[in-house]
Amino acid sequence: MVVEPLIIALLLAAALMHATWNAILKSDQSDRLATFGLIMTTGTVMGLCIVPFVPMIESAAWKYLILSVAIHVAYYFFLLKAYSYGDLSHTYPIARGLGPLLVALVSGRFIGEHLRPQDIAGVFLLSFGLVALALPLKNVVPRPGSRHGLATLFAILTGITIAGYIISDGLGVRAAGETTQHRISYIAWLAVLEGPWLLVLAFWKRPATVWAHMKKTWYRGVGGGLIANTGYGIAIYALALGPMAHVAALRETSVLFGALIGTLILGEPFGGRRVAAAFVIVSGLVLMNGPALF
Repeated sequence: MVVEPLIIALLLAAALMHATWNAILKSDQSDRLATFGLIMTTGTVMGLCIVPFVPMIESAAWKYLILSVAIHVAYYFFLLKAYSYGDLSHTYPIARGLGPLLVALVSGRFIGEHLRPQDIAGVFLLSFGLVALALPLKNVVPRPGSRHGLATLFAILTGITIAGYIISDGLGVRAAGETTQHRISYIAWLAVLEGPWLLVLAFWKRPATVWAHMKKTWYRGVGGGLIANTGYGIAIYALALGPMAHVAALRETSVLFGALIGTLILGEPFGGRRVAAAFVIVSGLVLMNGPALF
């Protein structure tokens, strides 16, 4: 099974959105926790504006939704730690790259989605390219305070949680109901329930400084929140329409956007090896979503 062209286009847009809000978060040098909290709380506001106008999700979906919220909280912690120790162009590809590989490995046994041989080959090409993209470049001086080993560890843990919430949300949105309105309802309730916790934590740790930070840079968190929650909403909706491993892989083209943003905007190096790795990643994605070859 391949993904419809319209869904592919939407997922590529979602991938660009994901890389964009991650760059917004990574570039914040003053209070990353407060900015991340405002990004997610913006999603809560968006969800609250939607839930009165859509039907309630089916009862079978709630267990997946609650599990997803718990996994997302762990994801936030690992992601913030990864960004505190390493560059965007190093940590982002590892974190995003593990998702489709892990989803593909369990999709047959636990989800009931069986991949074609070329899909498996495409996933391994994509994962190999992501590893090459994430390896540190030679003759590059790490930024002050960076710790490559810890950055890699937390990026791997982030990737594991990404696979977890993709599977949980994929099963949840499918159990939410048969109509588009039910799927939108699942997306909205997820945004409502997962959104405020980081901002609550930030205020609990340092209320005065967080409030001052938000008054000066509120637009960063709100803008990032609009982008982040719209992008993930698209991804969740796509999980109801296509194989999870395919949707996860297409969404993780965000690693290319993330590496480019890290290079062109944040001043991080790219290099010839990462150009070759990007080509391998795209080749894997094309193989996964192309016509049957064997």
